[in-house]
Amino acid sequence: MDFFSWNFLTALGAIVVLDLVLAGDNAVVIAMASHHLPTAVRRRAVLLGTVGAVLIRMLMTLVAVWLLTVPYLQALGGVILLPIACKLLKPQAQELSLDASASFWAAVRTIIIADAAMGIDNVLAIAGAAHGNFVLVFLGLMISVPIIVGGSQLIGRLMEQYPVLIYIGSAILAWTAGSMVMHDRIVGVWLTAAGSLMSYGLPALCVLAVCGIGFWMRAR
Repeated sequence: MDFFSWNFLTALGAIVVLDLVLAGDNAVVIAMASHHLPTAVRRRAVLLGTVGAVLIRMLMTLVAVWLLTVPYLQALGGVILLPIACKLLKPQAQELSLDASASFWAAVRTIIIADAAMGIDNVLAIAGAAHGNFVLVFLGLMISVPIIVGGSQLIGRLMEQYPVLIYIGSAILAWTAGSMVMHDRIVGVWLTAAGSLMSYGLPALCVLAVCGIGFWMRAR
């Protein structure tokens, strides 16, 4: 394999760009899951959660060809993502009732689960760009993941200063969840047939539901 050929380098560049563009909401997940932790603990949670997420992403890519044939998979990922978006809006007072260890592992678990649920679109797009070359996928992840993690740290600091960003982040996750359902090869077609506005209506409904639940939890 020629690692310096034009075709290899252009394919690698395409994968890195796809990783960064598609993983913007993943950076939001990392930031939101860890923003309430102390700085030193937050860095460990982000690192461990990201490592776990990358390993799962690589395993998912290995079976991407099979994933393309599985009906309802994207819809299931969207459904899994909705309660995660709601959980991230839980008031910090409730989070502080956990000890430091529980909070740490809860953040790691949330990062891994959310990334796995949201990574379906990423995996399918990147698998297509790599044309079955797993070396390209691996190198693309190694280049883009540090950028994504660095972005999450910046987002986390902004969330400490501007709590409204937590709602914006959860709204992004909720919209992503609704979009995943609409892009499912079976469920999405069925919903689109039920009404042409569903492509935007369902994601918008998910945003309203998640933000409404968040307001209700904080009002309690």
